[in-house]
Amino acid sequence: MAANLLSRYPWVSSPFLVSAPMRVMSGPALAVAVSRAGGLGFIGPGAKTQDTSDDLEEASSLLRQAANTISNTGSALPIGVGYQLWADDINIAVAGIEKYKPCAAWLYAPRRGPQDFDDWSSQIRHVSPETQIWIQIGTLKEAKQLLQSVQRPDVVVIQGAEAGGHGRAKDGMGLMALLPEVADAMASSRIPLFAAGGIADGRGVAAAMCLGASGAVMGTRFLAASEARISRGYQNEVVRASDGAVSTTRTLLYNHLRGTIGWPEEYSPRTIFNRSFIEQQEGKSFEELKKLHDEAIKAGDKGWGPEGRLATYAGAAIGLIHEVKRAGDIVHDVREDALNRIGRLRPHKI
Repeated sequence: MAANLLSRYPWVSSPFLVSAPMRVMSGPALAVAVSRAGGLGFIGPGAKTQDTSDDLEEASSLLRQAANTISNTGSALPIGVGYQLWADDINIAVAGIEKYKPCAAWLYAPRRGPQDFDDWSSQIRHVSPETQIWIQIGTLKEAKQLLQSVQRPDVVVIQGAEAGGHGRAKDGMGLMALLPEVADAMASSRIPLFAAGGIADGRGVAAAMCLGASGAVMGTRFLAASEARISRGYQNEVVRASDGAVSTTRTLLYNHLRGTIGWPEEYSPRTIFNRSFIEQQEGKSFEELKKLHDEAIKAGDKGWGPEGRLATYAGAAIGLIHEVKRAGDIVHDVREDALNRIGRLRPHKI
């Protein structure tokens, strides 16, 4: 399975590392940098679906400039693109995929469950057969539903409850228990599984491989990449924060403060909390919190941090992130660390 997977993405080195399609923050520069380093970079959903198509155009231009640094890419762009199915326009998305031919389309958060996955997969495959379908799930139930789908995915991403951003609100489970159970349920399908949630270094990658993953996805770690499309104040907070069990939580408060509505009820985001959350717990009214939040927006980078008020979506592995680095260096360092750790697991001859 591993050899077959790498044959689809011939520029990728093992272990297979992926940058998650984080909304807005995973732009063309980050996706291209990760793929140039031998991983697979994904462009995240935009504020509007057309924004994602515009990002694909920019990424295509960047890749033309880097033509000599990514070899054997075939006819598809050596980057992926992600969509939130509950919010994105399928017609605009499919048109963008048909035009730019990304190597993978990552589908997540359907409003109608498996039916949405089937509809999107069918239309994408019709216009771009070379685009692989990646589907993100977070429960065993979803895994079993995929096995009954008319349009089976090419890759399934298993997201643990440690992940940042929007994950399962009530039925999420840690990756250590979730991934092996899903792997057992899907073993006969021969669909590669990728691990996501709480992975920020080579130790996490090595653990994911031992649990049955064909590759590992990192999101929060790439928030601290120099190519990430992120405010400096937000990025500084990702580097500063530690002890994810204490400093992060799942809450819809920041969605409400930002006016983000419409997510299916089974999803809730993990965030580094700050004054907005603390004062909500102390009983301050939403109206007052909203007023203070909107004032913080005008404060620029000072709007983030322990005394800030702006949303800082991030995963529980923030304590493992200590500096901002180039995306290519992150990929290289994590890969080498993972290989060294996996190598130590091999029995030594006496």
